Amino acid sequence: MDLGLAGSWALVCAASKGLGKGCAGALVREGANVVITARGDEALQATAAALRALNPAVEVRAVAGDIATPAGRAAALAACPQVDILVNNAGGPPPGDFRQWDREAWIQALDANMLTPIELIKATVDGMAERGFGRVVNITSGAVKAPIDVLGLSNGARSGLTGFVAGLARQSRLAGRNVTLNNLLPGAFDTDRLRKTMAAGAQQAGIEVEQVADKRRLAIPAQRFGSAEEFGAVCAFLCSRQAGYLTGQNILLDGGAYPGTF
Repeated sequence: MDLGLAGSWALVCAASKGLGKGCAGALVREGANVVITARGDEALQATAAALRALNPAVEVRAVAGDIATPAGRAAALAACPQVDILVNNAGGPPPGDFRQWDREAWIQALDANMLTPIELIKATVDGMAERGFGRVVNITSGAVKAPIDVLGLSNGARSGLTGFVAGLARQSRLAGRNVTLNNLLPGAFDTDRLRKTMAAGAQQAGIEVEQVADKRRLAIPAQRFGSAEEFGAVCAFLCSRQAGYLTGQNILLDGGAYPGTF
């Protein structure tokens, strides 16, 4: 299927590795030009080179910086001639007990996982509407659907973004101009973050990390962790011309781990 993205421009945040990289790769394969951002320049440049190799016909621009800061957002937006596709992504805040988190911890979580996506949406959706096409995909978390007690910072910040998007996506001046906003909720994907989380759990429990991985994997009906590439493929479809009637939705990718009907 031709997704109709050739020649479009996408801004993909936190794209040097993991799910952001998977999304950028899928968009590049579909002929979209991309601006990728991340804080670490070395990994970002390596990813940019890999993306260019995937499709030499597209343009790939890499902008190192912290997207959670005004300067980081300004630099990323300046590098993108026009933002037809926005993929919001940021690393989740650390786990813990809410009794340990002070106001600064909450502000940092909200800045990265709620307010930064909102600022980027604010900067781009009106231009999308004027051009008659736009796609916003926010990478949130399966914890929005099924909260995890030790991830209170993430539960709160990402749920706030989810509520905001639910209202904005239904504005006729956006939906009526072929601008959609959706959220992708990942479960357990084979990324650096998952591996670090499992390693920390293994160390705390005094067992081998393979035991932790096996237990986590076997709890998933699909009996495996997801890949960044298949996550990116779903993201690319949400960004496609064919997905214009899909907006304001939360798409859960978790291998069947969530046990509910809705």
